[in-house]
Amino acid sequence: MTSELLDQALVEEATKKSGLIWVRGADAPAARALWHVWHEGAVCLVGDGPGEQPLTGLADGGAAEVTVRSKDKGGRLVTWPASVSEAAPGSPEWEAAVAELKGKRLNAPDGEEMLARWARECRVLRLVPAGSPLTLPDGTLAERPVPSPATTRRPVPAALPRLLAGRRKKK
Repeated sequence: MTSELLDQALVEEATKKSGLIWVRGADAPAARALWHVWHEGAVCLVGDGPGEQPLTGLADGGAAEVTVRSKDKGGRLVTWPASVSEAAPGSPEWEAAVAELKGKRLNAPDGEEMLARWARECRVLRLVPAGSPLTLPDGTLAERPVPSPATTRRPVPAALPRLLAGRRKKK
């Protein structure tokens, strides 16, 4: 019993303190970094709408694997299995989750209209711990990034090295 309580405390504290978690759904080929809040014993996520994070591979009633990093060192701290449930817009679970998520959402394009947009166009998911933490693997688990226009590399402008060198000389 003590081991179960320690595992539960580790999962809760590590997840609360981490700004990002890596989640891999049952159907997803790779884990994806997602912002979240810890609320009432579960991770709450919002996404799959315009301008929100994609929740690829996470389905209501499905399973997921959540990896949490250490806040101070940045390394993998704990990986735990989760059961996924989707809160229906307007339900008490949805209202409680979005009240917490609203405070953590940075740079929302629509401010006060955000909750109405989430109800209309997004999904709110709860990932509840489902079992004891998994053993951490020995390898790095490094994978190629998911294709995105945000990761497109372009050549460095020719004048950039001169501009940076000029700034150092002026100081």
